[in-house]
Amino acid sequence: MFPVLSFPLVDEIITSFSAELGGDFSAYRNHVRRELSFFLALSGLSSPPAAVLVAAAFHDLGIWTHRTFDYLPPSIELASAYLVKAGLRELEPEVRIIINEHHKVFPYEGPYSPNAEAFRKADLIDLSLGIARFGLPRGLIRSVRKALPNAGFHRRLGALTMRQLARAPRRPLPMFHW
Repeated sequence: MFPVLSFPLVDEIITSFSAELGGDFSAYRNHVRRELSFFLALSGLSSPPAAVLVAAAFHDLGIWTHRTFDYLPPSIELASAYLVKAGLRELEPEVRIIINEHHKVFPYEGPYSPNAEAFRKADLIDLSLGIARFGLPRGLIRSVRKALPNAGFHRRLGALTMRQLARAPRRPLPMFHW
């Protein structure tokens, strides 16, 4: 079951942004696939709900499309535009929350919390390279990371963090909130 190597809807969405992602295409795609594999392990679901798939595809895209490290608002805008175009507007409130809360420092307890919280944890597992595990076995995390290589994702995040720190030293990680 783990890792899941393909999520057709997510792959279609990410591929549509391949020009913007450029050399980071594989890094971002694998990050999203790792997250979704961790989401499934945390949630106990056999497949991610549509809102989670859409949120996963768009959650960090604003970094590349808007060239900003303050990327939650543009990522939400991109996801909302996609949902309208795809005729899935009813998913917009949940997708908005999942994206907006995925870097919340403390657990999220509002509307759509089961999916939003599992996604927040899945993202932190990947962001921390498996240091944060939320009860998942180390072997599962290792197998997901081995099957879906980093491809420079964390190196890119490190470079972007240093650039943001130089530009706005009082706001080095604008995507994190309480």
